[in-house]
Parts: sequence; C-alpha cells; structure tokens
Amino acid sequence: MKEIINYLRQLQANNNREWFNAHKDEFLKHQERFHQLVEEVIREISAFDPDMASLTAKDCTYRIYRDVRFSSDKSPYKCHFGAFIAKGGKKSGNSGYYFHISTGGDDCYPYCHMLAAGDYCCDPEVLKILREDIVNGDGDFDRAIQQADSTFQLEREGALKRNPKGFPADAPYSEYLRLKYYCLTSMPDDDFWEGEDLAKRIASKFATTKPFLDYINRAIDFSREE
Repeated sequence: MKEIINYLRQLQANNNREWFNAHKDEFLKHQERFHQLVEEVIREISAFDPDMASLTAKDCTYRIYRDVRFSSDKSPYKCHFGAFIAKGGKKSGNSGYYFHISTGGDDCYPYCHMLAAGDYCCDPEVLKILREDIVNGDGDFDRAIQQADSTFQLEREGALKRNPKGFPADAPYSEYLRLKYYCLTSMPDDDFWEGEDLAKRIASKFATTKPFLDYINRAIDFSREE
C-alpha cells in the first residue's frame, strides 16, 4: 500500500484536473489494487458476518471525484480510497464496516487512515430507538463497546451537552445518549498497511466491532418495521 499512499500524497499536493489527467494511468493502477484489497477484506469479513458474502468491491467503493457544489473547498478529487462494507451495499442504509487509505500523518478526517464501524448519519427515528435501547438494555451497549479492539474509540464529535428530549438528566448511560454519531473509529498509522495478510488484519479488527454493529443494525431494522 506504500505506493498508493505516496500517490495520494502527490494528488493532495497537485489537486487539479491537469495533474490528475496526466497521471490517469497511475490512478487506475492504484484504484484496481485497492479494489482487490476490498474484495479480499469482504471475503475475510464474510467468515464472521455472512451477510457480506454476496458483496463486490463495486458495491462498497466510491468515486474519486468530490462533490464541491456546497463546499468552500473546490478541490476536485478526494485524497483517499475508501470502502463501506454493509449488508446490501453502501447505499442500503445499513450500518457497516468502513475503511480508507489516505495521505496519513494527520489525525483529521479525511487525511488520516481510518477503520470505522457503525453509523455516521442515523435517522432521527433510529436515534430514538437506539437511545431507548441503551437506557433499557442493562449495560449491553456498553459491553458491545468494550468488546471492540482497544484502538477503536467512540466518535464523540457534536455530542450534546445535555440528555436529549424525553430522557431525564439522571438516565442511565447518559454519556451514550448524548452522542450524535454511533460510530467506532480507529486511525492506524502507515505501518499498519504494510506487510502480509493485510486483509486478514483489517478483518480481525472489524470482527471485534461486530457486537456493536449488530446493536446499531437492530435499531435500524426495527425502525423499518414501524
């Protein structure tokens, strides 16, 4: 993956159409290698999460082109290769396993390398169900978090200062009720992407987050039944 990271750093330094088009063959080579990795990760994840077995890289990967319509940053290209492995594919609305290779050397999204599990954009009805489950679950949500590999952390950006409406200030597990995003994230360094069995190492990290992911998807499934 070192060649991919180096290419992305060059793209970050030359984020314009002229440079990109002049290096299009190089982009296509690295894109193909990343798609191969995604296929390998899907196979490894399917061993502990069979719902992913029918997916292909096309179901899970994203275009390199940025949507700049509503952004002050008009850079035309993303500086990462990312994949979201979820039941039914990236557009299914289900929670899943996300990873991307970026330029590294920065702990800010999207420039850091990242592994993530959960949902970064829960519908309001899903949030309500999740919070009710957490209050009434006798600690099962907390136990799901604790099972995740120690490199994963809860995404606390945008967390509420007070419990959301309908939940008293002394509700159990209030720190979880105040979350805006129900997502676990890990930011591996460059070295993580080198060496043998990369797909297995990525999948083994994700395997520890499956109880957490199942918890989120249960709320999503329940919201669809109502």
